[in-house]
Amino acid sequence: MSLTAHQLIGLLVDPGSFVSWDDPVTTEPRDPEYRASLTRARERTGIDEAVVTGIGRIGGGQAALIASEFGFLGGSIGVATAERITRAVEQATAARLPLIALPVSGGTRMQEGSAAFLCMLRITAAVQAHRAAGLPYLTYLRNPTMGGVFASWGTLGHLVLAEPDARLGFLGPRVYEELRGVQLPPDVQRAETLAERGLVDAVVAPEELREVLRRSLSVLTRRALPSPSAVPPAAVPPTPADRPDAWQAVLRTRHPDRPGTRELLRRTTEELVLLDSPGGRDGALVRALAVLDGQPAVVVGQQRRAGAQERPFTAADLRSVRRTARFAEQLGLPLVTVVDTAGAELSVQAELDGVAVEIAHCLTTLLSLRTPVLAVLLGQGSGGGALALLPADRVLAAGNAWLAPLPPEGASAIVHRDGSHAPELARAQGIGAHDLAAVGLVDTVIPELPDAADEPAAFCARLGHAISTTLATLAATPTSDRLAARTTRHRRLGDLVL
Repeated sequence: MSLTAHQLIGLLVDPGSFVSWDDPVTTEPRDPEYRASLTRARERTGIDEAVVTGIGRIGGGQAALIASEFGFLGGSIGVATAERITRAVEQATAARLPLIALPVSGGTRMQEGSAAFLCMLRITAAVQAHRAAGLPYLTYLRNPTMGGVFASWGTLGHLVLAEPDARLGFLGPRVYEELRGVQLPPDVQRAETLAERGLVDAVVAPEELREVLRRSLSVLTRRALPSPSAVPPAAVPPTPADRPDAWQAVLRTRHPDRPGTRELLRRTTEELVLLDSPGGRDGALVRALAVLDGQPAVVVGQQRRAGAQERPFTAADLRSVRRTARFAEQLGLPLVTVVDTAGAELSVQAELDGVAVEIAHCLTTLLSLRTPVLAVLLGQGSGGGALALLPADRVLAAGNAWLAPLPPEGASAIVHRDGSHAPELARAQGIGAHDLAAVGLVDTVIPELPDAADEPAAFCARLGHAISTTLATLAATPTSDRLAARTTRHRRLGDLVL
């Protein structure tokens, strides 16, 4: 059975910390049937409207909360409900508090018609002002969240979480069948289906929600503490003996035991919230909120599938990258991108989904981002799927990492009409980390001794230290100086150092 608004709030906040913000509802509708429905709803639920608002503590940190009550006319939003929600959002903004919305609703209240429907604009405007103030807004969609609520403030969270198996959508199945004459497929509006398409950030059980919110707010409300002593390791020009053979480097990045993005995060972060991605938890994209040596960051990274067929990087993945980058900017947090991919999806469906267009939009999004951007070339860097995550203020690269328009086998097929010349092309094309440093892409090469697969803990520790110290340096750099340097950097990319 679904939790009531007060039960869910009690599950989330520290005991005894919740304080209501709700003023009594004083207006009554003229229609006697509607008035009687409201009276019965109040008697049944013990509350006077379909939403409860207030302030509480989650793990010691204050947050504003808005929780719908489905038992009150299906959690529907009338004018009085909308006013209560809007005032709570405005109060949270004025107090500079993070805001957590917990909607469960059939949509706007039919008894109030267009007036209630238009109130979605009122609520959305208040939410937009809260987000524009750089304050976290998190939503948890419960079963069901439908109609105008789903199409406005319910899905505008910087993080959009959802209850397992929740029905989430624009049009209810009964209305869909009445209007279209056919039944809506049952899985279309499931939380898990939306998560697989990148429309929901994570599916979280109610009993796990408090800890996810606590960790998320720990990252989203933390600010970096720039340290003058936090200087990233300098890129030392290697001797010829230090440079890995380019073809051997390619093979090493394909080793099944090589640390990937998830392992890097788990080994190096002191606070970590892993989010769902298109394709589910085994997808090609990793999204996370993380703290590394006190430095908060939003992370988007590509994940190899060790010992299995590579999962292609899709248009949906790229849309998730852009959405994640934008919310990092809104909250003033640095973005860390991690490149480790055999390439973007190559298929008819990918062409129809606009994967190339999404790569272009990723490039412009990252190039124009005002927040610091740090890219990490962790392993494979093949094609446009890799390029899409590389615009940054700084780029770190693992010693065996590489970047090329195509895998060496593909380049060999174009140049020699077979794949047998891949090793010589890998050596001739300048794809290795040290070659990329020579043409201005890579700032620091993190050594592998000789292969990260042989020393995963030590390698991740070195790379994690480089990430956190580089983030501290970027945080200490005035925004105008950093953006000017970014422009100069990309203007000169590709120039050979002779």
